[in-house]
Amino acid sequence: MPSNMKRLPLLPLRGLSIFPYMVLHFDVGREKSVKALEEAMIDDQLIFLVTQMDANTDLPEEEDFYKVGTISKVKQLLKLPGDTIRVLVEGISRAEIHSIVSDEPFFLADVMEYNSDIEDGEPEIEALKRSVTDAFEEYVKLNSKIAPEILVTISAVDDADRLADIIASNMTIKIEEKQEILAKFEVKSRLEKLYSVILKELDILELERKINNRVRKQIDKTQKEYYLREQLKAIQKELGDKDGFEEEIEEYRNKLEKLELPEEVINKVEKEIDRLTKMAPGSPESGVIRTYLDWIFDLPWNNETDDNLDIKNARNVLDEDHYGLKKVKERVLEYLAIRRLSNNMKGPILCLVGPPGVGKTSIAKSIARAMGRKFVRMSLGGVRDEAEIRGHRRTYIGAIPGRVIYYMKQAGTRNPLFLLDEIDKMSSDFRGDPSSALLEVLDAEQNKDFRDHYLELPFDLSKVMFLTTANTTDTIPGPLLDRMEVIHLSGYTEEEKLNIANKYLIPKQIKEHSLKLRNVAISEAAVRDIINRYTRESGVRSLERELAKVIRKAATEIVEKNKKTVRVNPGNLKKFLGIPRYRYDVANMKNEVGVVTGLAWTSVGGDTLFIEVSTMPGTGKLELTGHLGDVMKESAKAGLSYIRSRADKFGIDKDFSKNVDIHVHVPEGATPKDGPSAGITMTTALLSALTDIPVRKDVAMTGEITLRGRVLPIGGLKEKTLAANRAGIKKIILPKENEKDLEEIPNNVRKAMEFVLVDSMDEVLKHALCRGEANDN
Repeated sequence: MPSNMKRLPLLPLRGLSIFPYMVLHFDVGREKSVKALEEAMIDDQLIFLVTQMDANTDLPEEEDFYKVGTISKVKQLLKLPGDTIRVLVEGISRAEIHSIVSDEPFFLADVMEYNSDIEDGEPEIEALKRSVTDAFEEYVKLNSKIAPEILVTISAVDDADRLADIIASNMTIKIEEKQEILAKFEVKSRLEKLYSVILKELDILELERKINNRVRKQIDKTQKEYYLREQLKAIQKELGDKDGFEEEIEEYRNKLEKLELPEEVINKVEKEIDRLTKMAPGSPESGVIRTYLDWIFDLPWNNETDDNLDIKNARNVLDEDHYGLKKVKERVLEYLAIRRLSNNMKGPILCLVGPPGVGKTSIAKSIARAMGRKFVRMSLGGVRDEAEIRGHRRTYIGAIPGRVIYYMKQAGTRNPLFLLDEIDKMSSDFRGDPSSALLEVLDAEQNKDFRDHYLELPFDLSKVMFLTTANTTDTIPGPLLDRMEVIHLSGYTEEEKLNIANKYLIPKQIKEHSLKLRNVAISEAAVRDIINRYTRESGVRSLERELAKVIRKAATEIVEKNKKTVRVNPGNLKKFLGIPRYRYDVANMKNEVGVVTGLAWTSVGGDTLFIEVSTMPGTGKLELTGHLGDVMKESAKAGLSYIRSRADKFGIDKDFSKNVDIHVHVPEGATPKDGPSAGITMTTALLSALTDIPVRKDVAMTGEITLRGRVLPIGGLKEKTLAANRAGIKKIILPKENEKDLEEIPNNVRKAMEFVLVDSMDEVLKHALCRGEANDN
């Protein structure tokens, strides 16, 4: 073994580094470390101390500590309570691990010892010594953690090797940097490394000093302001300030400090508070500023609820609250799935369009419940003033923020589910267009900095999930509609209404009337009768009212006659609801000449339309009645022109247009009607009246007609089909191009009806007219 190779017990240090010439005490508690100390005390009290790379490692291996350490002499051992030993050691020389001989019961290592390799008096070494000493003196002046007495010790050291180690051991630097200096075996390179470390630390300390001075000045300013405010309070108290005006201002300042607000908001609020301090407490302007500040502090600038992104939970909640509405539920679940994958996705703006009573508003509440968000609803029906959305400027007396900011304050979070109800019912007048004001609110690129006229500050609406509802998109301005994703909700089928009544409406009404489910038993047949004979709607609102009426009558019987259960069936339903109000198939009892059943789409869902045509001697006039719109009148004229062009084929006198007057009437004349989809219906009715051929009673039709007899596609097929199903129609004639829309029709309705797809008027007449059959008339 070489003379500078030594075999010594090794002790890993946690969070400490020891240099030669350094005296250090530390506590030892690990079993291996205690045994290494015991071994050192048996021999010559020498031990090799090396630093762990990670102080948190309890059972270090060879790769867990640095290779360069310090051979040290154990000066003193002191046993402490709890099997801990306090050790006093003195560093002797640096050394490097050559090999680990064994690691049990303690680390035993062969280490290579290194000693100084320079001669005193070398000019370059002397220059480095002076530079390091001067820099360290400056370091001690700036670092309050180091005792100035160390400079006396340094001035007495002439040996460059020792000087470098003493200075390095007294610096408050990271373990990694100390280890880099310890690993420099050449004194020259060690001094150079030490010098660069000191210079870097000096730069940091100088920066710290500047920051401390700046903070101290700020603190001094704050203390001065506090002292002056306290004096002002005392003066105002002596003058009789009984309103606590200063306490109120102080409260505003405290609120401002607690809130994390954008810089623009902070500057604006500070300015308003400063204005308030200069005003008399009772002045009208101070009241305006107080109200303004209260609005700002009440807004949810940072409050946010955590979204519940559990897809299964959301599906269960939506299914629990609503029957059907498949498209809306699927879209909400898609949104939640994407949010779970990416938190940066901007919220969609869904527009639920459908007839009244189909659950547009209530589905919004369910979505909020499923996501764990707060729910706020803003009704836009009849809103005609832009200030309703954006607020009034503070120059107006009694100015307040707009409804958007009002409801955000009410929500208490910056990410609620915000329902804009009846968005199609807005209008505009001389006070501005509220739909234009909504453009910024509903634009994901702009609403991050929404500015209310009252606040005049940017408020972030980008985390809000906006939902809107409408009965029709026709009255929604194009730019506003473009910002929304439209989801159409169609009317319910009879089966869907039956399920909704049994699962939701009847239990709800029984609970609201303080009854139990066992007290009222409404049969399925009775519910169907209520749906078909007492209500005529796409939704279930009227159905719920009728069920409530039944349950109220039942409650009266229970109280008056002391009954335990009231049973409702088709036989006694008239007793509860009176005479039935509707009979859908009343107009379709027989085949008639000139009477055809058409299908129409309205804002409240689909409906049947009965078109009547009568002919009489005259001069060729065409009379159109029934409150028809221009497009519907043009459809009648187009149909008549088609018949005239093919009069020979249909066996009609060519001169009928000169000597026959034709009257087309659509009953329920008080109700406006328009659209091209009644084209084939009117043409069939005209041809039936002119040829005296009856029309089948169980057939309804819809489609636009051209002058050459082509049948063009129409919209709202699902709603029209449901209306036909309610009316007892068995066969529907519709354009061939609408075949793709049949998928939207519920299976039970599709199976109960026959759909005839046509391209031309000839095909329509083939299925609609009773050619060669007995007239039922």
